[in-house]
Amino acid sequence: MKTECNASKFEFQSLGRREVSAAFDGGPISSDGGGLLLREVELRTGILRQFSDCFTDHRDPELIEHTVFELVAQRAYGLALGYEDLNDHDQLRHDPLLATLVGKQDPLGRDRIAQRDCGKALAGKSTLNRLELTPQDASRESRYKKIVADEGRIADLFVELFLQAHPEPPAEIVLDLDATDDPLYGNQEGRFFHGYYGEYCYLPLYIFAGEFLLCAKLRPSNIDGAAGATEEVERMVSLIRRQWPQVRIVVRGDSGFCREDLMAWCEAHRVDFILGLARNRRLQEMLASPMEAAKQQFAETGQAAREFADFTYRTLDSWSKSRRVVGKAEYLSKGENPRFIVTSIAAETIEARSLYEEHYCARGEMENHIKEQQLSLFADRTSTSEMRSNQLRLWFSSIAYALMHALRRLALPGTRLERAQCDTIRWKLLKIGAAVRVSVRRVWLSLSESYPFRQVFEQALANLTAVPLVPG
Repeated sequence: MKTECNASKFEFQSLGRREVSAAFDGGPISSDGGGLLLREVELRTGILRQFSDCFTDHRDPELIEHTVFELVAQRAYGLALGYEDLNDHDQLRHDPLLATLVGKQDPLGRDRIAQRDCGKALAGKSTLNRLELTPQDASRESRYKKIVADEGRIADLFVELFLQAHPEPPAEIVLDLDATDDPLYGNQEGRFFHGYYGEYCYLPLYIFAGEFLLCAKLRPSNIDGAAGATEEVERMVSLIRRQWPQVRIVVRGDSGFCREDLMAWCEAHRVDFILGLARNRRLQEMLASPMEAAKQQFAETGQAAREFADFTYRTLDSWSKSRRVVGKAEYLSKGENPRFIVTSIAAETIEARSLYEEHYCARGEMENHIKEQQLSLFADRTSTSEMRSNQLRLWFSSIAYALMHALRRLALPGTRLERAQCDTIRWKLLKIGAAVRVSVRRVWLSLSESYPFRQVFEQALANLTAVPLVPG
């Protein structure tokens, strides 16, 4: 006989003569009603479908209740909606809205095989955990963890998503490179202390093309910040040029990526570069005259002054050839502030000031995208014991970023959120209270009438509706 339970009742301060009470008895109500927009994005891009295709499933088909796509989608949608931990999914598995996003034909979980799972349409934390913890050599004979990620296919997928988003080749592709810290608080594999950041951390390598994330490679922190950059650039350029043989590509990064192997590879493969160059005594001597002019301007106006020098330079032993260097002689209230960049772009193509101020300094936008992924999409949740599983966590965060970026790119042009960051989009567009009703023929959401961004939601859905569905 089914036990009847009374929901706990909570009492609050009265409102005049009215009592104010609350209880968790509203039935299937979700806080993520706007998540339906993410499902529409997936149906028009296939981002999660392609990501799930990068996994090989060795499980017995007769015993599967959650496909690889459903597991991948549940994890990625969860991150996009703000649920960073696997533990969250032990409660989220009851949510019929998230089950709808994932594509569960039985969003209420009434037809589960095991009685203990009835009412739970989605996977729990233990099942989802197998996506990250399955070893590379797992097979059908493995006991529990049998879903193997193909790391090479996943790495290439992010470049392929960039290509798919551009029916025509852009005039120019700028590949922005940067490294950042991923703090660690346990004894993870590859954990080292980094003197610059003053903490134990990983040192992931990021590469963006505008707002498109092309690479998120987890690395230990006891390495040069440019380690592996040349190999990653070579891989990406090969994939891009396979589709667009003649497109112009520029590599851009700070002085941490000013390495002979990267510059030499770019010069040998028709790829331009603009890289920061660490200052030294010889460079500062070559900038002495412009710096004196900037100092004089500052003395006359009291305002920051800049002069630029354009010259050829070669290191004493680390560079294989002389290269163009642009020096910025800047004088501020605090004194001299010299900066240098090295480039393969000829002076006749872009003059010194424009090269530095308009082209090199634009790389600062990439730092905002890295922060967006780390803070809004939980790229720093690398707490498993092994490097491989932490790399997979970083990729799950990356695919959630790709999904949110596609939402911004396809759904939000012309709205007040078209330049908003992921966390703003989440709180203003996706976090909508919704009562969920499921019948044989319909899943009906009654969205909150007091939702303040209804016009943005309507425009976003209209924009998405104009985008064709992907086949399948």
